[in-house]
Amino acid sequence: MTLALGCIADDYTGASDLANTLTRCGLRTVQTIGVPRDDLALPEVDAVVVSLKSRSIEARKAAALARAADQWLRSRGAGHVLFKICSTFDSTDAGNIGPVTDALRADADDSIVIVTPAFPETGRTVYQGNLFVGSVPLDESPLKDHPLNPMRDANLVRVLARQSRSRIGLVDLAVVACGEDAVRKRLAALAAEGIEAAIVDAVFERDLETFGAVALDHRVSVGASGPRTCAGAGEIRPGDACERSRRGGRKRCQRPRGLPGGKLLAGDARPDCNRRPGDAGVAARAREARRRLGGGRTGA
Repeated sequence: MTLALGCIADDYTGASDLANTLTRCGLRTVQTIGVPRDDLALPEVDAVVVSLKSRSIEARKAAALARAADQWLRSRGAGHVLFKICSTFDSTDAGNIGPVTDALRADADDSIVIVTPAFPETGRTVYQGNLFVGSVPLDESPLKDHPLNPMRDANLVRVLARQSRSRIGLVDLAVVACGEDAVRKRLAALAAEGIEAAIVDAVFERDLETFGAVALDHRVSVGASGPRTCAGAGEIRPGDACERSRRGGRKRCQRPRGLPGGKLLAGDARPDCNRRPGDAGVAARAREARRRLGGGRTGA
């Protein structure tokens, strides 16, 4: 078995979200808790999401865990690995997004790595390197007071630069809007200047499609769990899981065969996630679900 895509997530709920996204895109996907054993037997799958609990631990330990996960995924044939981060870039000036990205890029021997936490479907967009939650900058959203990773700066170029050994650049929306080749040209120019990681603007789903297609030129990318972020999931051919729709050539995703079914509850206790528009009862139902599951705070 050779994996089409490997993924490393820095927390469990975010990993579940990503695994669900990949499955909906038609990739036969397995999620593991922690770095798997070398002798782990897998069914025929297209993608594996290795879920770590590394978002808020010491940066050195987070990088070591990510490198071990990366080595395991590469040993299973993954040519590209997505480091899945939170769409609100939960990371202090000490890390861990920067240190993990540095480590994965160095191991992959990529000249530059592209980064975007954008997820327009959930209101997370990046413009001129600044992350927005809905219509407000990140540092004006409820996440500014996150108990573990308070986000007091919306400019991701600055945020990543403060926690990384790499020089950080920007691929702005004007370039992204011109398509894949324009992004590739900009990345080549940045790499020639010694830039080793680039924040990529994304406001619309089509911007993530461009990001995903360009990501496949590299061995590592960094992003959230938007369907089009996932290393060009549309470019990866799952084993009979998706078929082309006759309408507009778009994909119609089917439930992958050969893997057991089941139900998954993946939630988030943050204030903005308890206020979904058009559904006044969602916060109460979320509290009841957490009560039945025994409480506890999670993040995606």
